[in-house]
Amino acid sequence: MNPTLRNILAVAAGILIGSMVNMGIIMSSGFIIPPPTDVDVTTMEGLKASMHLFTPKHFIMPFLAHALGTLVGALVTAKIAVTYRIETALIIGIFFLIGGVANTYMLPSPTWFTILDILGAYIPMAWLGGRMGIKTRGNF
Repeated sequence: MNPTLRNILAVAAGILIGSMVNMGIIMSSGFIIPPPTDVDVTTMEGLKASMHLFTPKHFIMPFLAHALGTLVGALVTAKIAVTYRIETALIIGIFFLIGGVANTYMLPSPTWFTILDILGAYIPMAWLGGRMGIKTRGNF
């Protein structure tokens, strides 16, 4: 297969699988750390209206979803890519970072969480996933 095409497919696979990991963690987070009483977490409006009721423990699962989704997506990308494996993994980090910044504008969160999320969950995790993908390289 053409290396450029394989790298493009690697990025697409990383975005898809990373998004699935992200959503899986978000969807199961309410069972692990229940939201505050009488909070509607099924709609963006419900979240916006009740964000002031969330305590730091309620931000653990969203951070893990963002970080692990990016990490797994970058790992998959680096394992599939033929060339520029760290760079393709970092593309995953940039993609998820853009989503994280957009989410910050749509859903206000505490400043401490926004800083932690933007600085720690995307580019560092993409780099780490890329390095892991290179070390555990197995051809798909």
